[in-house]
Amino acid sequence: MNQFFESVTNFFGGGDNIPWSTPDVVLGCEREVADAERDGSQDRVNDCIVRLSWALVHSRQPEDVQRGIAMLEASLTNTSSPLQKREKLYLLAVGHYRGGDYSRSRHFLNQCLEIAPDWRQALSLKKNVEERITKDGVIGIGIAATAASLIGVAVALARRG
Repeated sequence: MNQFFESVTNFFGGGDNIPWSTPDVVLGCEREVADAERDGSQDRVNDCIVRLSWALVHSRQPEDVQRGIAMLEASLTNTSSPLQKREKLYLLAVGHYRGGDYSRSRHFLNQCLEIAPDWRQALSLKKNVEERITKDGVIGIGIAATAASLIGVAVALARRG
C-alpha cells in the first residue's frame, strides 16, 4: 500500500507539497476496487478502498474530495490497526485541507499525530494548515477593519448631509 502512495506522490506535484491525482488515477483505483470486490478478498478490497480514498482526496475535483472524505469517515470506525488509522486520519486531514476546512483538517492531524508524533508528512501538513488559519484570520481582521471604516465614513457623510 505505501509503495502506491510513494509512487503517486513522486509523480504528481501539488501545491503546499501535497500531490494531486488525476481523473485517470481515480478511475484506475475504482477499477481496482471493483476487481477486488469480484475476487472476494476483503483485505484486498480494504487496501483498494484506501488507495481510492487517497486518489479522491488528492483530486482537483471538489466532488471527488467530498466522496473521498465520506469513504474514509465510513471506514474509520472499522479500523483496528494504528498504522491504518493514522493513514486514514491523515487522508481525512488532506481532504478537509483541500476543501478549505482548515480547522477540521487540524483536528484530524492532531489525532494522527497522537498516533505518530514524529510523522513528517503530517507535521508538514499541520504547518500549512496553521499558516492558512493564520492567513485567513489576518484577512478576516482586515476585511472587518475595512468594513468598520467604511461604515464610519458613511455615518459621517450621512450626518453632514
